[in-house]
Amino acid sequence: MSTLLRAPHTPATADIRLMIVDDHPLFREGLALTLSAARGIVVAAQAASGQSALDQWSEARPDVAIVDISMPGMDGIATVRQLRARDPQARILMLTSSEDQDDIMAAIDAGAAGYVTKSIRYADLVAAVREVHAGGQPLGETVARKLARRDRDKPLTPRELEVLARLREGLTAVEIGERLAITARTARAHIEAIKEKLSAVNSAQAVARGFELGLLPMARRGL
Repeated sequence: MSTLLRAPHTPATADIRLMIVDDHPLFREGLALTLSAARGIVVAAQAASGQSALDQWSEARPDVAIVDISMPGMDGIATVRQLRARDPQARILMLTSSEDQDDIMAAIDAGAAGYVTKSIRYADLVAAVREVHAGGQPLGETVARKLARRDRDKPLTPRELEVLARLREGLTAVEIGERLAITARTARAHIEAIKEKLSAVNSAQAVARGFELGLLPMARRGL
């Protein structure tokens, strides 16, 4: 299958073109209606199956696709894999009812940029779409903990190190989100991942472990 060559990204001020992929018409159409009301978001296409998403992709050219996991025929994981094979720059947000660890890992490994469940609040979903478009990885706290548990022996990611540094300053998740231009939900997810990887029961212990492991520079005297 040939790889789709994508034109240069449009300016950050342009509307985010969105594709919604879900086999339940009522949910899909309702989601399209509500997300269309969000500032800066345009629903460019809807697809009732993974194959339909593939068929529409070249013409619709969405900036972000919202994809469910449980669909007949080509499921969401296979859809992500196929879309990413066709367009390596495809930015995909999983929106599903599943919190199964295997589904989470498979989606992320297939190339999904983010993973949130259908219990998410509307404002948080809009923020997650914008975060994926900006190159972020929005995750729920449960999802983040499960990923961190799998990657327990791996070092903290650059973003997790940034969040740890902000925890050292005593910032809350909301303040960290504002400082790093991510949602508070994503900031909390990073905090949960940090605590899991550092075997810490709270943020203070995570910071202490950061000093012990040399992940946080010691303050210089006289400053």
